[in-house]
Amino acid sequence: MQSTIPTISDTEITVDASRRWVGYAALQHSLGTELPLRGICAVASEHVRGSVRMENGIRVYDKRYQPEGNVAGHIFFALKHETLDLLVLKSILIKLGAKTVTAIITTYQGKQQARRLWFLYEWLTDDRLSLEDISPGVRYLPLLDPENYFTGPQRQSPRHKITNNLLGNRDFCPIVRKTEVLQAFTEAALSLQVEQVMGRTSQDVWRRAASFLLLADSRASFAIEGERPARNRIERWALVIQQAGRQPLSLSEIIEMHDKLIQDNRFVAKGLRSEGVFLGERNRDGEPVPEFIGARPQDLPSLMQGLLDSHRIMSGGSVDPVIHAALIAFGFIFMHPFEDGNGRLHRALVHHILAEQKFAPAGMVFPVSAVMLEHIEKYRQALRDFSAPLMTFIEWQPTPKGNIEVLNDTADLYRFGDYTALAEYLYTCVEHTITTLLPKEVQYLKCYDLALTSIGEHIDMPGNQIRDLIMFITQNGMKLPLRRRQKEFSSLTDAEVLTIEKDIADAFSKDDGSRV
Repeated sequence: MQSTIPTISDTEITVDASRRWVGYAALQHSLGTELPLRGICAVASEHVRGSVRMENGIRVYDKRYQPEGNVAGHIFFALKHETLDLLVLKSILIKLGAKTVTAIITTYQGKQQARRLWFLYEWLTDDRLSLEDISPGVRYLPLLDPENYFTGPQRQSPRHKITNNLLGNRDFCPIVRKTEVLQAFTEAALSLQVEQVMGRTSQDVWRRAASFLLLADSRASFAIEGERPARNRIERWALVIQQAGRQPLSLSEIIEMHDKLIQDNRFVAKGLRSEGVFLGERNRDGEPVPEFIGARPQDLPSLMQGLLDSHRIMSGGSVDPVIHAALIAFGFIFMHPFEDGNGRLHRALVHHILAEQKFAPAGMVFPVSAVMLEHIEKYRQALRDFSAPLMTFIEWQPTPKGNIEVLNDTADLYRFGDYTALAEYLYTCVEHTITTLLPKEVQYLKCYDLALTSIGEHIDMPGNQIRDLIMFITQNGMKLPLRRRQKEFSSLTDAEVLTIEKDIADAFSKDDGSRV
């Protein structure tokens, strides 16, 4: 049986005189499979201090890590030492075929990685190998090490004696590593900090803060797309966000949200798109120059079902809500299932999941869109870092209508991926809203109310005029602008103006005046 397992010669995987490709990289070089490999590993010909080091983006291991010189050795190395890459692994296993994979599992049946390989082959390909189930007395192995990955609920596979703790299914399954950044965020209990702010704030101030942040998020979400819609459209979308999480997430719920966003369907088709979609520019002839291409329309039903199934899996497994939200929201935006409005729906899904998973207090919307807009290039870079490597593997042609048509099978590019950096990015946005924007808004409103009360003790003036006074003075270094003094507030005496300016300055003395 050993002879049926293909060998890998050193010449096939040589990097240079001192290094050879190993794991996924070696298998791709040897088998001729090409898909984006985000972490590349090699083994040195000598000892490496500390066992592993980074060299120009390559993770180089000490020579004692050199695996057996066949495909089995490199698969086992990848499963043990590299991040689980379902996209790359699936292409490798399909290239090897059932016969070779069966030979590997049979030859190395005592190895734990052989059992993981067996499960992953059948799970990824939906192809049952000609192997007998493992005997009942064997202990179960977790597929992902919980020390290294964020995991989903445990689902046992008696055939392989493997506990499937992936975050999704074969139609959509992101991977998230337990980095120091994410562990620190998850241990910070940010949602409790919101409750602490609420506990120190009157219900009236909290309600007004929540209302302002909601409107700010809705306005920012349109601005990210380069739109300046009428106020009624902003308010309508704010209502959609406010209601997020009240109904279970489903395809019909997402389509209903889309219908509320795109009310005029003369130019945008309802439901999942039936044509290709791209983001980018056009050349002088009007032909597409894509920066990003969404999934093929024929793949959208299974991809969206996988996304929703993954959401339900994570909901049943106590997955951190912010990580959960990142996986579903970014998975959605890369699929790009609608003709228009995908960006705003992607950000609305963040709110939906945070609300549904009880991370956000009832009625509170964290203005993540406002944070994204404030640092728009970081947001765009987070999207590009994930999607740009995929573009090389998408074959497309322009259509007569100036659109694009994808020519090859690209579904797996949207099914699998390492979402760690995207989860870190979203957590950074949520953390900023909780520790900075929310306290600032609450503090501003407290100062505003204090100024309002102080002014009311000196002068009898309608509330809307007092509001304008506070706005003009706080935006002008605590002085009433001369133009406003000579127009709207010409009736005030100089003494009254000085008193009002002092009242407002005193009220805002502990606030920097900045808002979302």
